Amino acid sequence: MFKNLLQACRLGIYSLLLHKMRTALAILGILIGVTAVIWLVAMGEGVSQQAQNQIKDLGATNIIVRSVKPAQQTSSGGGQSFFLEYGLLRDDLKRIRSNVPMVKRAVAIREIRKEVRYDDRAIEARLVGCSAEYAQLNHLQMDRGRFLADSDESPPQNVCVLAASTAQQMFGFENPLGKSIQIDSDFYVVVGQTLSRDPTAAIGGSLDSQDFNNDVYIPLETLRARIGDMVFTSRSGSREGEVVQLSQITLGVDDMSEVDEAAEIIRTLIEKYHPKDDVGIVVPKELLRQAELLRMIFNLLLVLIAGISLVVGGIGIMNIMLATVTERTREIGIRRALGAKRKDIIRQFLAESVVLTGVGGGLGVLLGFLCGPFVSAVRFLATQFFPDAVSALPQEVMKLTPQIAPWSIIASLLIAVGVGMIFGLYPAYRAAQMDPIEALRHE
Repeated sequence: MFKNLLQACRLGIYSLLLHKMRTALAILGILIGVTAVIWLVAMGEGVSQQAQNQIKDLGATNIIVRSVKPAQQTSSGGGQSFFLEYGLLRDDLKRIRSNVPMVKRAVAIREIRKEVRYDDRAIEARLVGCSAEYAQLNHLQMDRGRFLADSDESPPQNVCVLAASTAQQMFGFENPLGKSIQIDSDFYVVVGQTLSRDPTAAIGGSLDSQDFNNDVYIPLETLRARIGDMVFTSRSGSREGEVVQLSQITLGVDDMSEVDEAAEIIRTLIEKYHPKDDVGIVVPKELLRQAELLRMIFNLLLVLIAGISLVVGGIGIMNIMLATVTERTREIGIRRALGAKRKDIIRQFLAESVVLTGVGGGLGVLLGFLCGPFVSAVRFLATQFFPDAVSALPQEVMKLTPQIAPWSIIASLLIAVGVGMIFGLYPAYRAAQMDPIEALRHE
């Protein structure tokens, strides 16, 4: 069997070499089809990966655990104090880190509304006790100085970072670095100022909108040491106090597929130690669904592209093979007269189709690996000759990097050979059905 197939391939190659131009054009059609599939899939993978990363940046891999203030009970009588203790504990953070292996990042914060003073100026800002990871988590960029560092936590340092609007309201156009602001009775040295950034929009019911421009950031341990967990407010002659250790813990996993499982484990831990329902867990379902929908759309688009490209190449091969059958009618008649069976004729013409698609597919794969260098070269030339047009493009376009998917190489080769067999089957069958006597009479 193997010997017969090898002989059929040899005859097929010999026959194809008799018509070099026609053979080259057929190979070119498959080559372009396979190359197009690999390149388009690579570009699609690059775009899809970029979109996935943007969705991740929005928080698709984050699980947010928040302190939720329970319904207050009205205190009886004026002038009395009411203390309400609720929310996340530092022990919750330790338990989550120890019991949820999928969690790779855990950033805890404590938020309080406080009056911030500098000389005779005073504003109300959101005081955020956080760690160095907070800036990366929320994509905060520095305008001046630095953000909080791990070394600021131990021992607790009286340093702070001002958000853009906070710095502008308190210092105007003056450089705030090195100056001190007052919160309650303590003074904090300004070590950095963040760039202004657009507020985050609320996404469905998963993530609340936030404005990071009116914040003051201090080390979490500093807030605990200087201000403590208890915060007092006075209203209508009564004093109300809240005791909250942590306002929020943002937990991050590496893969979006792990979000639901991690959230269930966290929910079990929280429910065990918080029977009062004073902790809420927010899972970005809308973002997860959007990411999955986006992936499905890209995959569908790539399958359609692959199918159309290779079917076009297959039709070209069928046309060439039909023309070859017509030209080789007398050869087919001689072979049949000498004892060749119909299956031998079919095998020969199928072998020729497979050789065409195999060679074209192999060359297409080699060219497919040039997708990355080609895109880089086009980007470089565009930057050199059309700098104004390039500068007007979004950064996402300029940073787009094709990613060759291994499955696209294997699939394109298999589909190319399969297309060659399918579209070569009819010409081969037509050749095998010829009457030997009529074929010998053909001129």
